[in-house]
Parts: sequence; C-alpha cells; structure tokens
Amino acid sequence: MTRAATEATESDLVQILTPDGQRHSHETYDAYLGDVDDEMLRGFYRDMALTRRFDQEATALQRQGQLALWVPLRGQEAAQIGSGRATRPNDYIFPTYREHGVALTRDVSFSEMLRLFRGISGGGWDPRENNFHMYTMVLAAQMPHAAGYGMALNMEQHGWDEERRAAEGNAVVAYFGDGSSTEGETHESMVFANSFNAPVVYFCQNNQYAISVPFEVQSKVPLVNRAVGYGMPGVRVDGNDVLAVLAVTRWALEHARSGKGPVLIEAVTYRLGAHTTADDPTKYRMSEEEKQWAPKDPLVRLETYLRENKLVDDAFFEQLVLDADAMAAKVREDAMAFPVPPLVKSFEQVYAEAHPLIQEELAWHLEYEAGFADAAEGEQ
Repeated sequence: MTRAATEATESDLVQILTPDGQRHSHETYDAYLGDVDDEMLRGFYRDMALTRRFDQEATALQRQGQLALWVPLRGQEAAQIGSGRATRPNDYIFPTYREHGVALTRDVSFSEMLRLFRGISGGGWDPRENNFHMYTMVLAAQMPHAAGYGMALNMEQHGWDEERRAAEGNAVVAYFGDGSSTEGETHESMVFANSFNAPVVYFCQNNQYAISVPFEVQSKVPLVNRAVGYGMPGVRVDGNDVLAVLAVTRWALEHARSGKGPVLIEAVTYRLGAHTTADDPTKYRMSEEEKQWAPKDPLVRLETYLRENKLVDDAFFEQLVLDADAMAAKVREDAMAFPVPPLVKSFEQVYAEAHPLIQEELAWHLEYEAGFADAAEGEQ
C-alpha cells in the first residue's frame, strides 16, 4: 500500500472489529489478516487476559508495599498485543514503561519485569535476548535511540534491494504515549528518522491523558496529522481493536522494512485506570467519561466476537482464569524471592569509573550505617 501523508479526520479511524463485536472487512488492511484463524484469535484473547491479570497482580503488590510503583495498562491490551504480535523476532522494540503486553509477545518474563518496580534493578531483563529494550521512565528518552537504531539498520542493509529488505530486513518499533508526543525528543527523532529514511514505526498509544492533562489540551487535531509535517505516512487506528492494530502495524512494518522510511501510527485507546499507582484519576476526569469508554473494552469486544461465532465455550474462559491465577501466583512468588542487593551496589552503578564525589558519599553512608551497628552492640 502507498498512502500519501494527508490530514486525518475522525472518519479515517481504521476499525475492523466494532465495539459490539462485529467484524467488518477493510479493502486495504484485510490483506494483512489472511493468516488469522480461529486459534490465533483465541490466542489474542489469551494474551490480553493474561496481561490484564498480571497488571492486577502487580497493582496488588504495590498496594501491599512490595513494589515502589506500578504503571497499569488496563484498557490498552489490544493496542499492545496487536502491535507486538505483528513484529518479527529480529525487530527491535523501544518501549516506554507501560508496554507489559508487548513484553509478553516478545517472551519477556513477567516476573523479571518486576525487578525494576521492586527497586532492586535498573532493568530486569537482558534486552539482547528478546530485542526488547529496557523500560524508559523518562518521557520520550527512548525516541532518539529508536531513530539511531533504525539508521544503523540502514547501514547494515546498505545495498539490499527492496525485495530483500522486505523479506530479510529488520525494523524498529518505538512506543510512546500522547503525553510524550509533546516532548522535544519525539520531534527530533522523527525528523532524523525521516531525513535518513530509517525503518522506524512510531506507535503512539493515545490513551487520552498525559497523567491529568486531557488530549484536547495537548493537541487540537488528531495526533496522526503530525506525520504530514515530517513527510511520512500516518495511520489512525482503533486501539481497542486487536485485529485492526495487527493489520495496520503489519502494513507499517512492511513499509519500513522495504526501505520506504518511517511510519506514524496513532492507536486511539483509553486508560481505564490510573496513570500510575501514585495517581488518582478521580481528581481530573469524570466517572461519566469512564462509563462511556467501558463498553469499548478490548477484552469484552473480542470475547463478544468469539462467543457469537461459537469459537469458544465456557470451558475456555474457565481454564483461562485458572491459568491466569497460576501465572499471577508464580509472579508473586518470584518477586518476593528476588535477592535484594545491598545499597552499596547503587553507588557503584552511578558512573562507569570511580568518582570522588560518589566515593565521598559512599564513605558517609558506610559511616552512617555503622552507627546503627554500634548502637545495637551498646544495648546488649
């Protein structure tokens, strides 16, 4: 498909599975769903359900004081599973801090992901094993990295023709939110990626809020319209429709891999919960708005389709609940068993080489810590 970068309107939203679970055909994107059979559809639902159950367990762990923070994704499962399942193993993913569903599609252990939020690791997994980068807590910090990685891929694939690029080439997917879309690094990344024709798919999950700031305050037009300014194609997709997200992302990755340059995808979704466990969404949005989005829940939508087309029965969902609970119990067990490194290790990880100020602070810490031992001995 070739699509000129044109301004998007509400009617341009790509949707294949409607909120009431009806599947419609799409003349452009149906071609990217040819392999989606009944088993794959059940797999999509399973992915989304397991991701939501993990999210619930992690939230509970934080409320119980076992995690320093948690970043929920409830409501965004279709955007993440659909896009993640569209990638190839050799594609490289740059996430933000909420892409738990994408991590599942890349075979990143849910348990390992909790090391960061438990405060005992700066990461938790080896990004080289799954081509899934470390979570980025600083808004948009991963965006220039994505452009640079894409530019490096072009150097590696220099001299390849379009056919070989499409078949063997790799691409980058950079995830970000509507809040990060207003950060300078996002604009700089897209300028570089388009200028150097880098194979980067920019995947924005527009969940309608940058913490407490609603999207209409951030932008007066659909976010996808920004693609025009960079000279790249832009696609606006229903982010609660796992099939539409899968198809659009597959098209975008094909476009990028074949040497045609970057693509911007705006997945329109909604954060059903809080921004983080440190946030209270009742302070800035009305319950009526949440009620309007509840029927668009991506899991409800796909479940309706599966049931109406007799692709599942009650036994499927009953077993899935058991599997999800077992997964959650294992995640909790693993998280509680992680060894906690001594605080001294934190001083060693600030700089690659010893720094006099850090050494001074370490000495103060050791002296302070020793004071408690002296006090304990004096009481005996």
